[in-house]
Amino acid sequence: QVQVVESGGGLVQAGGSLRLSCAASGRFFSLNVMGWYRQAPGKQRELVATITNGGSTNYGDSVKGRFTISRDNVKNTVYLQMNSLKPEDTAVYYCNAQARITLYSASVLYWGQGTQVTVSS
Repeated sequence: QVQVVESGGGLVQAGGSLRLSCAASGRFFSLNVMGWYRQAPGKQRELVATITNGGSTNYGDSVKGRFTISRDNVKNTVYLQMNSLKPEDTAVYYCNAQARITLYSASVLYWGQGTQVTVSS
């Protein structure tokens, strides 16, 4: 019922910037918290940032001050502006969206397929 698709990944030099986009589509009653997570090969998936419907944000310690999450509730899209990128930011970035299909159903987490971000030194 809900599809989550990321875009905007690519190759960038250290110190550069990149903006990721994630669009949620399908049939649902409401879209709640949206966020970004990342995973490097051999490492655990970790929190990057989340944002609520009201605009409250939460960031992982490793990206605080460098990344900014935002959303457009009309377009059902969440963005991640990444500045001052470091080689250690290299990972597959996954978008997550919490959605309620109907008024009476529980919220479910939906994941995108991921987009690769590579930061060269």
